[in-house]
Amino acid sequence: SFSGPIWYVQTDGSDTDGTGSSSSPFASIQSAINFATTDGDSVNVAAGTYVENVNFRGRNIKVVGSDSSNTIIDGNQSGSVVLFNSGEDSTAILKKFTLKNGFASSTEVFLDMGGGVLCVGSSPTLSELIIANNSTTGWGGGIQIYESNAKLSNSTVRNNSTTWLGGGGMGIQGGNGSTPKITNVKIINNSSGSGGGGITCGGNTNPVLKNVLIMGNNVGSNNHGGGMEIGGSATLINVTITENTATGQPAGGIMFSGGSANIINSIILDNYPQDINFYPGPDVSASTINVSYSYLEGGLDS
Repeated sequence: SFSGPIWYVQTDGSDTDGTGSSSSPFASIQSAINFATTDGDSVNVAAGTYVENVNFRGRNIKVVGSDSSNTIIDGNQSGSVVLFNSGEDSTAILKKFTLKNGFASSTEVFLDMGGGVLCVGSSPTLSELIIANNSTTGWGGGIQIYESNAKLSNSTVRNNSTTWLGGGGMGIQGGNGSTPKITNVKIINNSSGSGGGGITCGGNTNPVLKNVLIMGNNVGSNNHGGGMEIGGSATLINVTITENTATGQPAGGIMFSGGSANIINSIILDNYPQDINFYPGPDVSASTINVSYSYLEGGLDS
């Protein structure tokens, strides 16, 4: 009996006899998304904890919480907390949530990618999020961006992990190409079983990072790129990479594995064992760095 365009969700609502109106809200975010079939619809989510795994199902709609400090989606270790895999574009908006306790394993459809958020072939707009305490056995413990031009802004990605592959905080993979924009984001205290404790950028990716802090991330024994691993072509503007570690292998800050970067107005220091290094393999000749107006500990010759 209710047709939107604003759909309401509250923890004390009902998915059985709720209509989604302000006076009769749904109890789950997914129920509201299921009914919000018109582009431009909005889902307003009241403060509280919602234990569910959310799929945008191709809807180009806004899903907005009360505030990231008090509106929580708990993935209950049952897959990615939020999934975009049906061609959603930049008008699909997720805003003002904490996304936690997601776990993507090899039994998932997309094979261990994106514990907190997974974007596959979709390019949503993500903002004012806390993506924390998620994990995967593969790529992108906090968020995985695959063949996607997603935008992530004004957010924190922290305490996420991978146990096998790369990108403890964030994984960016190319396939047919990925050009995400990461703006005003903190990527802190994430860990990876392989390359890129904070963030990994695979081949055929062109991420732009602006006003980003990459700090306190690490990779385990015999792996590399505590803060960041770059295999594609990255642009770093006003980025600080500090206090990241790689246990037993080089490049606590940035490991280049055949990739390149333009580093502008940035600070790279206090990473262990080195701030920047090149993977000792056949791709090293393809790695280039252009640096301007930046502070590199020890200078370029280091």
